[in-house]
Amino acid sequence: MVRIRVLVVDDHRIFAESLAAALAAEPDVDVSAAGSGPAALRSLERAAAEGRRYDVLLVDADLGGTLPGIRPAVPVQEVGEDGLVDGISLVTGVRSAQPHVRIVVLAEKDDPRRAALALQAGASGWVAKDCSLSRLLTVIRGVLREETHLPPALLTGVLRELTAARKHRTESERLVESLTPREREVLRCMVAGLGRKAVAERLFLSPHTVRTHMQNVLGKLGVHSTLAAVALARRAGVGPVDLTGDVVERGGQLA
Repeated sequence: MVRIRVLVVDDHRIFAESLAAALAAEPDVDVSAAGSGPAALRSLERAAAEGRRYDVLLVDADLGGTLPGIRPAVPVQEVGEDGLVDGISLVTGVRSAQPHVRIVVLAEKDDPRRAALALQAGASGWVAKDCSLSRLLTVIRGVLREETHLPPALLTGVLRELTAARKHRTESERLVESLTPREREVLRCMVAGLGRKAVAERLFLSPHTVRTHMQNVLGKLGVHSTLAAVALARRAGVGPVDLTGDVVERGGQLA
């Protein structure tokens, strides 16, 4: 019998343990639980090192805590940083590190915007926490067959959100294309979170010149803050500059 290895990630201990116990009663399911994002990442890394990778993660959409080094998922539409949730950030990190793992997000309530965020981050399903065990098992087995599972009531809303996201991405790409090569390089540094001084040192420019470039980037993108510029850049698919091996200043004011 081929067994399915499942990791439940939820910071509500009673819920996580209860769900894990229910799944463990299935003859073809091996299950473990983690109480935080960092704990889940450690479990994944340890399992991979031991040659017993997990197949499916069940992740709480409202998972608490922070994940060092993992960027939040890009919002479907323009929202503040407080509109991002750590559970979906974990989806992004896991899909990047271990793309073979299928992820199902467990949610307290249906929310088409956040469900769309989860799909964009790489999740294969969005399921209500109070769904039946048989329904959850159907989803677990389905995502392993490359299926995507959403509650029927969410389909219209999620499609609307994803359509809007594509529109925003196209508009963002057009704006980014208006930048000069140097301005795009500066934008990538902004996405990486570099301060003005660090950008100047990296690009061998004066801080005054970097400030001018940053102001030009904001103007051409039609935004008024670095945060908004970075969000737009991510929507357009602009990634951060590679900082491997660099010693840089982070967290500087990028006005």
